[in-house]
Amino acid sequence: MSHAAVSPSVRRSALTAAATLGAFALSVLPAAATTTPAQIATSKTIGAGYLKSLQAADGSYAGSGLSNEWAFSALAAAGTAAVDITPGGDTGKNARTVYRALLSTSAWPSTSPVVTDYERATLNAYAAGIDPARISASRNLIADIYSYWGTSETGYFGPAANFNGTVFAALALNGARTQSGQIRIPQALRDSIVGTVRANQHNDGGWNYSKAEGDPAQLGAASDVDMTGAAMAALCVSGVPNTDAAVVRAKGFLKGKLVANSGAFNTMFGTNTDSNGWAVSGLNACGINPQTGDFLTSMGKTPVDFLIAQQFNPGGGFRYLPGDTNPSAYASIDALRAVAGGGFTADPPVPTTAGAPRWVSQGSLTSGSAARLALTVDDGAGHLKACSVALTPTGSTTTLGAVLDAAIGAATPSGCVTGVTPSSGTGTVTSLNGKAGSGSNTWKVSIDGSAFTSAARETTVSVGDTIAVRWGA
Repeated sequence: MSHAAVSPSVRRSALTAAATLGAFALSVLPAAATTTPAQIATSKTIGAGYLKSLQAADGSYAGSGLSNEWAFSALAAAGTAAVDITPGGDTGKNARTVYRALLSTSAWPSTSPVVTDYERATLNAYAAGIDPARISASRNLIADIYSYWGTSETGYFGPAANFNGTVFAALALNGARTQSGQIRIPQALRDSIVGTVRANQHNDGGWNYSKAEGDPAQLGAASDVDMTGAAMAALCVSGVPNTDAAVVRAKGFLKGKLVANSGAFNTMFGTNTDSNGWAVSGLNACGINPQTGDFLTSMGKTPVDFLIAQQFNPGGGFRYLPGDTNPSAYASIDALRAVAGGGFTADPPVPTTAGAPRWVSQGSLTSGSAARLALTVDDGAGHLKACSVALTPTGSTTTLGAVLDAAIGAATPSGCVTGVTPSSGTGTVTSLNGKAGSGSNTWKVSIDGSAFTSAARETTVSVGDTIAVRWGA
């Protein structure tokens, strides 16, 4: 099975009336799904119990290489807060605290990071109740993702050939909202990513891990069930309705892969729990019920039926392949998240631990300590730029002017900002990157998805703020 945001893997007509009537009978879908709410509730309870058992003695889930941090998204979907998960009741080693500490270290994720490292962490930190833009004074996962913005192939994050990096950018940047529930990235960036996802949709309605845009052979190649689930979710969390033609085509692709007698999807990896989980999570993210209509087979089976059939009871873990005799951690994570109704992340539940807040985050910048902020610059003419800006604040907050000034020489990728007027002090930004305001078209700023207002150098910028600057009315 392939985990796109972890590591790509080496995953006739009827001739008689009787036959016609038989075919008709099989085409009439049963009226209700076979998996009941009570069965789903049981699956969630025992599934969460199994995932809790994966916690290490030091409280950790994540480590070097492939690890179990995806458990946070599954547990949140099932209603379990990461802060409530402790080894032997030791609250000092609760899963949230330990995960946040790991993400805060300079050695994480590795000496050769890739964009999916930061996207995976964003989705799971959010589900754990850690603001991904405010892990610490120096760790901003949103800015880390922005640093992989494509300059030669805009609309992609990371190498364009690895299309999955862009899909998971959409899932992370749109799914991990602010603590107040606001989409933190600007519409221009959402639109750019959506355009890229659309351009990579294969002729059969699905997607694959690699880039297909502009390549007729790749666009005509068979799609992957897993990546189709992730890509359709990427569209829907980016604001695309499930009635949109691209989502409808993806739904049709998945429907065509259903196995009537089990509810499983027939994938390039065979029928397996992980692929089913990703497909169901895609349907969940798009508000498409995986137990009714197109996903209730002629034999009364659904993808959720298949998933629950793979779960050990009472153990709670899920097998990867139907014939397996032991549970798989990855399969259990993917399956539980899907059965619980989750997409690729979930809002953090309210903790049951006394005094534990729903969210934890860095509250301010640290004077004299390096920080990163996420910045987009939209010139109103279709030339969108995104970057991570490195700066050393002189107080607990900084200003828009300081961020723009720093971006000139310390942005990744470079070229996000080439010049700003005025170049110092306070006052309204009258020109950016050589483009001046004209009449009602001026430079405006939005912080964490707020309404755009006049861009002034003295505008306060706080730790973890996602900054969008645009030219227009």
